[in-house]
Amino acid sequence: EVQCVITIGGDGTLIQAARDLAGRDIPMVGVNRGHLGFLNQISRQEDIAPVMDALLEDRYQLESRMMIQGEAVRNGQTVMCDIALNEIAVTRKDALKALRFKVYVNDDFLNEYSADGILVATPTGSTAYNLSAGGPVIAPGAKMMVLTPVCSHALNARSIVLAPEDTVRIDFVNGGQVAAFDGDTFIELEKGDSIRIKRSEMHTIMVKLKQISFMQNLSNHLAGRI
Repeated sequence: EVQCVITIGGDGTLIQAARDLAGRDIPMVGVNRGHLGFLNQISRQEDIAPVMDALLEDRYQLESRMMIQGEAVRNGQTVMCDIALNEIAVTRKDALKALRFKVYVNDDFLNEYSADGILVATPTGSTAYNLSAGGPVIAPGAKMMVLTPVCSHALNARSIVLAPEDTVRIDFVNGGQVAAFDGDTFIELEKGDSIRIKRSEMHTIMVKLKQISFMQNLSNHLAGRI
C-alpha cells in the first residue's frame, strides 16, 4: 500500500533505504539533514511544505536509477552477493599496504594495478567516492558503469566508462583487501579471491520534484549554495 518513501538525513540514509527496499519499486524522496545531499530533493525547511503539496497533487516525475550487484568468489564458490546504488569499492584493510589486482572486462584482460583500491560506480555514485577518487561525473539517468582506480601507483591509470551490459571481474594477487557495498556491507577478500560486478536487475525509483537540471544542481552543491 506504500506509494512513496520519504527519508530524513543525508545521502547515506536514502541509500540505506534504497538497499532495504530494493525490488519493491517504491518511489523515494529525501529531506537533506546531512552534508552535501546530492540525492536529496529538499534541503531547506521552507521547501518541505511545497514539496509535500507537490507529492499529494501528483506534480512530480519519476526517475529510474541503475543499481549494480557484486559477487565475491572464493575457490569457485560464491561467498557473498549484494547490491549497491552508489558503488562497490575495494580498499586496503591494512594501512600503507598497496593492493595488487588484475581487472577483466567481459573476461578480456584489461590491466593489472598496484593501488590503494578500485571501485565500480553507478551514475548515481559518480558524485560520491568516484568523484573524490578523480573519476568523471555522470548524469544520474544514464545507464553505464565507471571503473576508477584509487591512488594507483602508475601514471597511466585512468577511469574507464563501461556499457551497462559489461561485466567486471577483479582478481586479487595478494591479500589484505575489503570489498564494501555502498559502505554498508563488507567482506574481507583473500589472495586468489575475485569479485564479479555487473548491472543489477533491481533499480531505485527517485521522485524528481525540482525543475532544475542535474548540472545546475551539481554546480550549486559544489559551490556550497545548498
